[in-house]
Amino acid sequence: MFSAGIVSQVESRLGLPPWDVLHQGIARHSPLSFGEAVIAVGVFILAAAVVLGAKIGIGTVANAILIGTFIDLLLGIDAVQDLAHSNLAGRIGLLALGIALIGVGSAFYIGAGLGAGPRDSLMIALWRKTGIRVGAVRAAIELSALSGGIVLGGTFGIGTVAFALLIGPSIEASFALFRRSALAKPATGAAASPGHQLRSGRESGAGLLGRRRP
Repeated sequence: MFSAGIVSQVESRLGLPPWDVLHQGIARHSPLSFGEAVIAVGVFILAAAVVLGAKIGIGTVANAILIGTFIDLLLGIDAVQDLAHSNLAGRIGLLALGIALIGVGSAFYIGAGLGAGPRDSLMIALWRKTGIRVGAVRAAIELSALSGGIVLGGTFGIGTVAFALLIGPSIEASFALFRRSALAKPATGAAASPGHQLRSGRESGAGLLGRRRP
């Protein structure tokens, strides 16, 4: 879902999320494909987060490697490449679809509880090291990635702004839908259901945003 959402934004040609502006810029100035740039940056950030003391899980590693892999697979499909030649209305639709897919993917990913992504791990590690509010830390990381991507020629535009404004509501709406679905029913026994994990992941994230460094 993450990969399909990113590819939808790439093919909309209306602007990419901040990190993907950087990934595209790197791909334009190196032998790396877009997906390979996603993997390279993810692995680098993951290594930095580990050095700073972040705890990682299988989901962290999967995020760093698989999203970029699926991006390249999708971008290699001729029909997907042809989407970039759609009219403006079609490309706006691709932008909206991309934000929605990333929102749903985020809700699944957080709810799995198998480790934060590399960028989230770096954010948490820096928050713990510096004591600066996590929102400010994340904003600084995102702005740094965006600035570097713009300098390298990544696609920045109205889609970048739309993503920044709408990805939060998209994730929130996805959690709300999941809470009303069969996924939210508690499992019997000690193990929590995916729906319970979705709620727990969201609540722990909200708690993090409201706290300062312990």
